[in-house]
Amino acid sequence: MFGKGQGTQISRSVSVLCAALALTACGGGGDNGREDPTPPAADCGLAGQQAWLANYMDDWYFWYRISPRPVAAGYSTVESYFDALLYTGTSTDFPSDRWSGSQSTESFNRFYGDGARLGYGVAVNGIEVDGDTSRPLYVRYVDPGSPAALQGVSRGDEIRSLNGRSIASIIADDDYGVLSPSSSGQQLTLSLRRAGVERTLVLTAAVFTLVPVQGATVQTTPRGRRVAYVQVKDMVSQGLSPMDAAFAQFKNAGVQDVFLDLRYNGGGLVSTGGTLASYIAGGRGAGLNYARLLYNDKRAGANNQSFAFSQPASSLGLPRVYVLAGPRTCSASEQVINGLRGAGVDVITIGDTTCGKPVGFLPSSSCGRTYSAVNFESVNQRNEGRYFDGFRASCPVAENFTAVQGSAADPLIVAAQRHADIGACLTSSGDRAQPLAQRRAPSAVRRAPEPGESQGMIPR
Repeated sequence: MFGKGQGTQISRSVSVLCAALALTACGGGGDNGREDPTPPAADCGLAGQQAWLANYMDDWYFWYRISPRPVAAGYSTVESYFDALLYTGTSTDFPSDRWSGSQSTESFNRFYGDGARLGYGVAVNGIEVDGDTSRPLYVRYVDPGSPAALQGVSRGDEIRSLNGRSIASIIADDDYGVLSPSSSGQQLTLSLRRAGVERTLVLTAAVFTLVPVQGATVQTTPRGRRVAYVQVKDMVSQGLSPMDAAFAQFKNAGVQDVFLDLRYNGGGLVSTGGTLASYIAGGRGAGLNYARLLYNDKRAGANNQSFAFSQPASSLGLPRVYVLAGPRTCSASEQVINGLRGAGVDVITIGDTTCGKPVGFLPSSSCGRTYSAVNFESVNQRNEGRYFDGFRASCPVAENFTAVQGSAADPLIVAAQRHADIGACLTSSGDRAQPLAQRRAPSAVRRAPEPGESQGMIPR
């Protein structure tokens, strides 16, 4: 069983879920099929959409028994009514729902179907600066093939202004929405500084294809261990082929450890995360569940679902794995950590505490909007879950945004190599890990995702 902040053992049966939510009709089974969510609204007027939403939430929402039930007439938009329906944390068993949300169906299908995103391709260290206007705002990640990448923007560039607005103002307001365009063709004026040289660029928003698997390399630690490094950025099906190629390379090289970089992986498909975990677990996962998804009492019989570990030809069957993680490691990527631990794999996390989202969505679309309300919680083979405080880092290390991700200068790589060599986070020479930024505790209020973030755990 995990300690506080590391997850909770749900119990040896589904009955504890029922007790926690005061449910009366939980049951087993349902592993071989799922019903579809509520059909779309017949009337896309405000009243029709609100009626549809109330019906959907009452039938499918995980916390439907303990969530508010406001009168729809008091809300002038569908979005405000949806927010009012969300669980607000009156139970001691669960925190407030800070994950449920909605987006255009076009945007949802673009990410989960096409493996693409609309944007500029620039992501920043907004969580880390945490409202401190004295700290620099860096580019932490640039999507390959994005408008930013095509104009030479790179990790470590310091952002000086956005559309003429000072960075101090943006940090103070914790408002990075300007980096998330609503349509193709929108423009962003970006002032950057690199190595003391300032430049100004104009980026034009476009749809670009994601590169979910990157940087697959075989490295040698200072003491001669052969280790593999791979970054998995998004849990989408387009990552399966490059993932297989990466692990075939690792298996042929006879690697002794894997450094799995999930620090910016906000999640995606459960099946993709399960395949990734299966490459690591190999035979250790044979016959075991990677994840079990537990719905509310109305949906449990038809919808509770298990995802088993598979046996890919290039699986490694390692006894341990290093996961580079942080506050953006969320949902389906945290599920990889939990799933591997359930199979007895020693998961050593390097970096910072993960986001704490052991729940997921079976999205439903109506009138051009896709709603991702929390529909289920996820547990592993040992029925462990509810890690709402996130997984704390085994080796806490702060990022250096001016270092190339995955390189020998990356502090998370340095820490992972040290641990692989000596079995400890620090060397005996008195070296100290870099202190982590002091972050606020997770808020009950839903934080708008930074550009490039997704927080999905979708059961397919």
